[in-house]
This record gives sequence, C-alpha cells and structure tokens, in this order.
Amino acid sequence: MNGGSNLLGFVSEKNSFFRILFAFILLLSISPVFAKKLSMEEAKSAGDSIVPAEILPFWKSLTLKEKAAQTLMVYMPSANYIQKHRFGGVLIMKPHLKDTLHLMQTLQSANDSLKLPLLVAIDQEGGRVNRLQAVSKEWLHLPSAKEMREMNVDSVYELAKQIGTVLHRYGINLNLSPVLDPPMDSKNKPSFMELSHRSFGDFEKATPKIKAFVQGMKESNVLSTSKHFPGYDSWTNSDHQIAFSTSPKEVVQKNAEFFKSFSEEIPVMMLSSVRFVRFSNTPAVFNPRITKMARENSPYTVLLTDDLWGVSLRAWIAGKDKVKGKKYPTKDFRKLIRTVLWAGNDMFMITYPAKAVEMISYLEQLGSKSPEYRLRIEQAAARIVRLKYLSGIWKENAL
Repeated sequence: MNGGSNLLGFVSEKNSFFRILFAFILLLSISPVFAKKLSMEEAKSAGDSIVPAEILPFWKSLTLKEKAAQTLMVYMPSANYIQKHRFGGVLIMKPHLKDTLHLMQTLQSANDSLKLPLLVAIDQEGGRVNRLQAVSKEWLHLPSAKEMREMNVDSVYELAKQIGTVLHRYGINLNLSPVLDPPMDSKNKPSFMELSHRSFGDFEKATPKIKAFVQGMKESNVLSTSKHFPGYDSWTNSDHQIAFSTSPKEVVQKNAEFFKSFSEEIPVMMLSSVRFVRFSNTPAVFNPRITKMARENSPYTVLLTDDLWGVSLRAWIAGKDKVKGKKYPTKDFRKLIRTVLWAGNDMFMITYPAKAVEMISYLEQLGSKSPEYRLRIEQAAARIVRLKYLSGIWKENAL
C-alpha cells in the first residue's frame, strides 16, 4: 500500500499523542463567540440571521427536537417511520429503486405529513456508482466522470438534464455528485477516485464539464453535492478501511480551493472520511480545522457527512485500527455525535435508521443542557431550512 501499513503502525503507536493533539485543536477551533460565556438565549437565536427573514416566524416555531431531526439524513425507512421521527432527509439506494411506484408513494405519504419536505438524496455519479441501473437496462451504462471528460460541454449538460429529469420524477431532489476530488495524489500517483473513474480529472479542464453537469441537474430541479472535501487523494476506499493522505498542507489547501470555487453553483458539500495527517490523525469530517476551511467563502453551504456508520469513522471513535460487526457501544456512539456536531457539520448521514433516532434524542439532550452545543444545532438546522426554502423544497402553507 505504498507505505500505508508503516504509517498505520506509526499512528497506532502514537495514539495517545494524537488524542491530546485533537483535544488541543478543538480548543483552538472554538468560535470567537465562545471566548465569553455563551448564554442559552444567545445560542437559541443563533440561526435567526441564517434563515431568510420571511420564514423567521416558521423557524422560531420549530422545537429543538424538530431542528435536531432536520440534521439527520437516513437510509429511507417506511413512511410511518419518517413521519414519526421527522427526519430532514433520506438516502435512496438501489433496493428502493426496484419498485419506483412504492418509492414515490412512500415519499409522497411522508412529505404530506411533514412540516418541511425531505431532502431526498441519491448517489448518481454514473459509471461504477450508478443507482439507476436498478430501474431498467436503459440506464445500465451511464458514463462515469472519467468518460464525461471526453464529452463536450453540451453533451454533459444534456446527459445530466436527462438523468435529473428521471430522478425528479421519482421524488429525488439531491444528487450526491459530482466528485471534485483530484485524479492524482501529491506524488503524482492515481488516487482511489481516479482508479474508480469517479474523478472529473484536471481541475482547469474539469471546470466547464462540472458546471455543465450541475446546471443540467438544476434545470431538472435536482440539487448537486460536491464531494469529498477537501479532496480525496488517498489510494484506499474509506468506506471499508482507514484511509490516509500524506499530502502537504499547501496541496490540500489547493484542492480545497477547487471545491470553494463552486460554492455558488453547488449548495451542499460532503466531507471526506480520509485522515489528512499533515493536519492531524482525525478524519476530515471530524476535524474542526477542515470544516472551518470548508466554511470560508461559503457560510451557507450545507456540510454533509458521509455515512457515519462507515468502518473508518467507527474505528477512529473506538480508538482501534478496525472494528468488527454492527455493535456500537453507547458511549462510543455518543462520542461520535458530539464529535461530528462540534466539528461544525450540518447534516449527518447514517444508514442505520434506529441509530438516527438515537442521534435525534441525544442531540436534543445536548442542546437542552449546553449553550455551545445548542448553538451548533441551531446553526446547522438553519442552514438546512434555508436551503430547502430557497430551493423550493417547501410547502406553501408552511408560513
């Protein structure tokens, strides 16, 4: 793994040091408002300046639990389960697309009873990440990002518009694409995203194609998501194992600037689970310095986590090199919630619906007791509500 195993051993031996370092980074990253004692009233009003003025009365009518629920994106369960727990978003996977009529009925039934309609997300990149192939053979060979490099801008736009139209028909309004990750690492070796044909390639050449892809989706009423900030340049798949990047800080920052250049076109940004060791041993999604970098120049962008049930993130929380099975001790899971919230993320994806309910309950508990955590919840939920309102994912009678 090109030195990866040696690095893993080094990190394991230095585990205590990195834990102390992470705690120190957390302290350094605290917002200036925390320099003085934050009152609960100040925390409660933290989202008021984020949501548009015309929906402020609606925003103020939401309870803390309802705001906490808005921050959850969960693998889509039944309509009744969604209605009961009022999630902010759901994730659509291949099994859901095997019966599109049932999918549409579930989403319609859930949305009919919710104050705020759902963000309905799907990973529809094309190539190897092609959920639509579950619908019919017609969509079996949709081009990957690497193949779109060879297409002209108009063709990419028309393709994205065609795909977006189908997604919109099924009730999907958020595509977890495009991938903005670099094709090469800092040593000029192909990254995992390049080897998987998921990268759009060289930044300068990729920009017109990416904009065309995003615009085509938008024309079909489907929002886009840039991923995986600050630029996945590891060689391994962080969904299944711990992934490291040894890129120098200036390279990471350059990759991050590419993401930020799309902040006006792409309203959602997914954080990476890769550990950028020049910053710390902390996965990017847990690292306040990296989320702060994502916030620069795009204060309203919704920062979305990758699946929090992923083994890489669970291993870091547990302080182990790897985890086995589906058990997640309560103390570890609560630590995960605190860490991902404190880091500055807005929306938390988890493919385990029962754990999503547990998250809502614990977020409500944190926000009730701590002004600092309440501030984070208020800001996160406000960005999501703002996005829904400005994107038309809204009910006319909500106000």
